[in-house]
Amino acid sequence: MIPRIHKRGQRTLGLLHYLYGPGKFEEHTDPHLVASWDHNVPDPGREENATLKQLQRLLDQPIENLEASERPRKHVWHLSVRNAAEDRVLTDEEWGDIARGMVAAAGVDDPEQGGAGCRWVAVRHAEDHIHIVATLVREDGYKPRLHNDAVRVQNRARTLEAELGLRRLNQGDGTAVRRPTSAERHKARRRGRERTAREEFFERLAAAGLLIRRRVAPSGDLLGYKVALPGDRNKDGEPVFYAGARLAPDLSLPRIRERWTTHHDQSTASHPDPSPAPGDPAVARRRTTTAARKALVVIEHGPDAVVAAHIAATGEVLDALALTSAAHTRHALHEAARAFERASRSHIRAERGHDRSLRRAARELIHAGPALGRGEDGATTAMVIDMLFFLITATAHRHARHHHAQQAAAAHQAANHLRAAYRAAAPGPLGALRHRGRHLPRPVRRRQAAVLRRALPEVAERILAEPGWPALAATLTDLETT
Repeated sequence: MIPRIHKRGQRTLGLLHYLYGPGKFEEHTDPHLVASWDHNVPDPGREENATLKQLQRLLDQPIENLEASERPRKHVWHLSVRNAAEDRVLTDEEWGDIARGMVAAAGVDDPEQGGAGCRWVAVRHAEDHIHIVATLVREDGYKPRLHNDAVRVQNRARTLEAELGLRRLNQGDGTAVRRPTSAERHKARRRGRERTAREEFFERLAAAGLLIRRRVAPSGDLLGYKVALPGDRNKDGEPVFYAGARLAPDLSLPRIRERWTTHHDQSTASHPDPSPAPGDPAVARRRTTTAARKALVVIEHGPDAVVAAHIAATGEVLDALALTSAAHTRHALHEAARAFERASRSHIRAERGHDRSLRRAARELIHAGPALGRGEDGATTAMVIDMLFFLITATAHRHARHHHAQQAAAAHQAANHLRAAYRAAAPGPLGALRHRGRHLPRPVRRRQAAVLRRALPEVAERILAEPGWPALAATLTDLETT
């Protein structure tokens, strides 16, 4: 359940016309009241003689009782409450109870107490959500401040999810990337895009052709920047610019400068880190596996600031792997990278520099170019996905220990996508290993079985009986020769 408080307005009638109208895309059906401050309020959606003007006058009556100089400039409070797509369809009675709980939590009114609060109505024009409209002046002239009303309605939503058996969302912590607005989503849909302009920025910021607007001080110092997609324009035909911080917290100019400075310091230190030359995708994947294995220890036992840097760098590795992998794993890897982006954001400030190995691995993946889905490329892709699965699972556990519920859930989601990618990547390489293992000379197979019994005496016989044993035997043989 997602409650959203919209910007306050001053035209009650205009908002009612929208809620009771067909909608911008003919999406409104059967608009009607499910609750209000007074059970006798006329409903233009159900009563033939009731009008929107009558409803507006009743809502705004406390405003009319004030002197013009005492009236608030924006008195219309608007809250929408939306359920998840997989939730059951609630009845009008249930939505009415939700509305009463929300206005009480926000401080608009408290129907349970029967007091004279603000006037409000709850309109339903779809199966999955309602809109609450309130006048922020009470009949006695008092104007509630509603401090932290957004936090309180979110807390109420978490309680209602449990009571009504709806999808349980984690409590927000203010670190997520801003969601696209409904206007941005509709614009993307009109233009045939799967994602909105803001979402596309994350994949295209480094591409040529973006429009850039710089904010420069009189001294010539750069103070900030905005970017726009060339084809993304408003109704006046002007480019729609976004500041870096609006796209994501780590795209603000200070955060970008911090990363530039760290990279420059590393490059000029005694151990320079030049950009890798184009190479072999399989080699890049082996090095990435090694970097991920080392990062696993840091994620489990390192200090918070260093861990935050490694988590962010892990996201870069996922992005690079998704961009350079074969078609049969690409979709699952893209989904893993997209989910993990949320797991990389928290209030812990990353201490850059310690994540050098992972970030270099990401660059090597890009410079090595696309990998094939077979042979060494396929085998090393499966190997690095396997190691990243463990790294991201450790990240989920770390977030859970720190009570970062949103980030832990995102990491678990990313791990599930990686599991799907591994299932797509592994059959070919494992099949080749099994084939080689079955054709190893008998003395070699006996030697590898003896190694296994010495190393894992408790489970050796069970492993020897498994279908995957020939593949393990071939792997042990390869290790002996490297």
